[in-house]
Amino acid sequence: EDLGIFTADPDIGADLSELFNSLTANARWNSYRRLIVAPTGLRRRITSRIHEEGRKGPDGHIVFKINHLIDPDIIDELYAVSQDGCRVDLIVRGMCSLRAGVPGLSDNITLRSIVGRFLEHSRVYRFGQPGDRAVYYIGSADMMQRNLDHRVESLVPVSDPLLKDRLEEMLAINLADDMLAWSMEPDGTWSKVPTKVGISTHDRLQELALERAAGPKH
Repeated sequence: EDLGIFTADPDIGADLSELFNSLTANARWNSYRRLIVAPTGLRRRITSRIHEEGRKGPDGHIVFKINHLIDPDIIDELYAVSQDGCRVDLIVRGMCSLRAGVPGLSDNITLRSIVGRFLEHSRVYRFGQPGDRAVYYIGSADMMQRNLDHRVESLVPVSDPLLKDRLEEMLAINLADDMLAWSMEPDGTWSKVPTKVGISTHDRLQELALERAAGPKH
């Protein structure tokens, strides 16, 4: 359960060449056109995006689908924008140090985890309301100190409208799941999301993949 991107974007291609050159040679490259690369720029860019959404107040919306969320500075930034009225929806597979739904601290943050047949591994970051103007990133980085400050990780922006729609479809299914999802309560305990509609993230995404592989019906 992961995501990749095929692209002929010349800026991304040049960024990747420079990134791999910096990994395999003595040259160091800290400035990239499209990629967001740790440890030089990823923390700064994510923090900037969080601030940007926070300034929108109730019109702001942030969605993270990641493996781990334990970096204290990023968590504090999410608390701050929640207090400004920005909505934050988090889908975190593993370790998470954030407490969601605490009055006065994280009222506007929801936190859920999808536990099922497949190991959730894809990372999707969305800043903004769903639609063409939202900013989407995918990549290798979780919100952990080791990922942000001590390893080479990268995120890539997804700008093609069709691909953005695919990512939004995935996020919407994860957030609507009531078969595999567990949610965090304000006291830090986890509870199974009650099944009302019967949406399973893994089953639904597998169905969509099979439909696309079969091609259009005639």
